Amino acid sequence: MIIGASSFASPLGELINEVDSVELYVPKMGLYEGRKLQHDLVREVSDILSTSSGVTSVHAPYYADVHTYPAKLCVDTANMNGSDFRLMEESIELATYFQSRVMVLHPGLVGNNRQDSLSKMVDNLTRLAEFADNHGVMLGLENKEGTAPGNLCCEAGELVRAVEEVNSGNLGITFDVGHANLTTGGSPDMLKEFMETVRPLVVHVHVHDNMGVWTDEYNGDVHMAPGSGTVDLEVIGELGHDGIHNLEVFSMEDVITGKEKLLAL
Repeated sequence: MIIGASSFASPLGELINEVDSVELYVPKMGLYEGRKLQHDLVREVSDILSTSSGVTSVHAPYYADVHTYPAKLCVDTANMNGSDFRLMEESIELATYFQSRVMVLHPGLVGNNRQDSLSKMVDNLTRLAEFADNHGVMLGLENKEGTAPGNLCCEAGELVRAVEEVNSGNLGITFDVGHANLTTGGSPDMLKEFMETVRPLVVHVHVHDNMGVWTDEYNGDVHMAPGSGTVDLEVIGELGHDGIHNLEVFSMEDVITGKEKLLAL
């Protein structure tokens, strides 16, 4: 198990001394002015990372209608235009530049017709997977939380179906245990069943906690430190993934807590 943390948890210079992997959260690193990548800022990130022997992953832009997310970097993978493709391809190029093990991307929105949106997303992911293949990057499609049903791929079966329909060696699943906990209502048995369904396709893991129910704060997706909510962390040990387990939390204190929990599994 490789324990990592998201770049928004702490300044990079501190984070690389605490974990063995950093997930470079592209839309929240201030690397863009509008949709123009600032290459000098990318080089600054590279300089910081060069002082560590750790590995990286990359989180691509996605769709989020919240004030904390830069609106110009919103991408709905079920409804992409040319500019959206270029933005996502640029994230794949960044993953290559940083020699990242995987790039995380989100499923799209349900829209007016679920099946049409799912089909369009599969087509778009097929194109992105081909681009990723040409750049030596593995993509991990993340399960979203069932408390926000406007998203595709909250349920394990739909997520597996999407990945299997793309049918690429460069697209797998990012298993987000916190999102799965919300989808399964905080039930340890249902969470385990969810994990077992996606297990054969998992290439990356996100770890954070919540109370397993909807709230008016981010639909319950509050990204607490592991062990402080209802997520049964034993499911991580049972998954048996030997790659990156990224702590998606918001402070160094929560990173340290989460690291201790994962090491105890």
